[in-house]
Amino acid sequence: MKPLVAIVGRPNVGKSTFFNRITRSKDALVDNFAGVTRDRIYGNASWNDIEFTLVDTGGFSLEDADGFARQTRFQVKQAIEEADVIILLLDGKHGISPFDKDILKILRSVTKPVFYVVNKIDGPEQEKNISDFYSLGIEKLYSVSAEHRYGTYDFLDDLILALPKFVPDKLQDIIKLAVVGRPNVGKSSLINCILGENRVLVSDIPGTTRDAIDSVCNINGKSYLLIDTAGIRRKGKVSKKLEKFSIIKALRSLDRCDVALIVMDAGEGVTEQDINIAGYAFERGCSCILLLNKWDLVEKDGNTAKKYYDQLRMDAKFLSFAPAITISALTGQRVSKIFELVDEVYSQYALRIGTGQINRILERAVEKNEPSIYMGKRLKFYYATQVSAKPPAFVCFVNYPDAVHFSYKRYLINQIRAEAGLDKTPVRLFFRQRTGKDDKRYSSHKTEQNKKRM
Repeated sequence: MKPLVAIVGRPNVGKSTFFNRITRSKDALVDNFAGVTRDRIYGNASWNDIEFTLVDTGGFSLEDADGFARQTRFQVKQAIEEADVIILLLDGKHGISPFDKDILKILRSVTKPVFYVVNKIDGPEQEKNISDFYSLGIEKLYSVSAEHRYGTYDFLDDLILALPKFVPDKLQDIIKLAVVGRPNVGKSSLINCILGENRVLVSDIPGTTRDAIDSVCNINGKSYLLIDTAGIRRKGKVSKKLEKFSIIKALRSLDRCDVALIVMDAGEGVTEQDINIAGYAFERGCSCILLLNKWDLVEKDGNTAKKYYDQLRMDAKFLSFAPAITISALTGQRVSKIFELVDEVYSQYALRIGTGQINRILERAVEKNEPSIYMGKRLKFYYATQVSAKPPAFVCFVNYPDAVHFSYKRYLINQIRAEAGLDKTPVRLFFRQRTGKDDKRYSSHKTEQNKKRM
């Protein structure tokens, strides 16, 4: 594994800004009040070709003003235990805080390297602001400005010298799973159940998770990246700027995932917002699995599950391909079966089909059900090929692309699903006008087909 570097410190010293500066990203949310980051946020970083993983943590505080300080302290201590190197970030603008002394007590019992960094030193004229911090008994201080980059290069030169050597593993595919849903449906509880630890904060207060959080797990010898996201509310319910940013990040997580695990609260039933979230995933081309969580709280008869599934299929017809399963993150009921579905869904999502096979499917479909007449002429489907996977996408060359009715397009997609074994993944089908260059490809393909038939 890459060396792990944890950034710790009291609230509002600029940890997330520092994290974003070093990782050259905007993965950690930044705002000008305390308590923005609550969970551990992981990001890739490198300096002088040395790679490491950087961890942003919540502000360490003994006061519990918002009800999350105790859990945040737990996350900070976990990050310290996991890290190979620790950065204590101090505030050069506001000076020493009692909370700095509290966290120093913890760090003095740690045997691993600790770097003491004074942030918000915007230039040489402010270097005098770090002198007070030597009273804490610290021998070496680094003055930096995460906002303006001052001092960060010199600090990183020394940081990489303290890192343990990293031998990269052989590259391997990893299936990326985004856990999305409304607030308080059990997304974080599900991830904690899968990981078997309190990796992310869990609370019955909606909006506990603000950042998109990545965790890697290994199930039956396969690696999966779990992305926990903020709950996605209806637009009319989103008011605070920070919450809007969190939802944007949740939606962006759908852009980088392979499978969206759409978590719903079975106790509340399928809501309009559940369907909206499923629509976001569908629009971004994600494969999807619908998870009806909190199944342990539902009063059941012999037909309860079928009623839920039927309601889902009726409300989300566009996701007819998506498997659905009832689970309980609290008890672990059927959680292990999620990964059986993930493997099946992903194999279809990443599948590539030979040109010959897709054209035979297309020919049989057109023979079975001919397209309509357009301006007195029959629509002709000349040639098709797969242009990408994740999801499987096909281009079909037609004499009049704009004349293909949406119902006939849906018919062709259903034929591809049925014959190519793509019943659990989205399928994209595009129509394009045939050009002279395409004619040559089409003629070459027909010649090869005829040779095979002889």
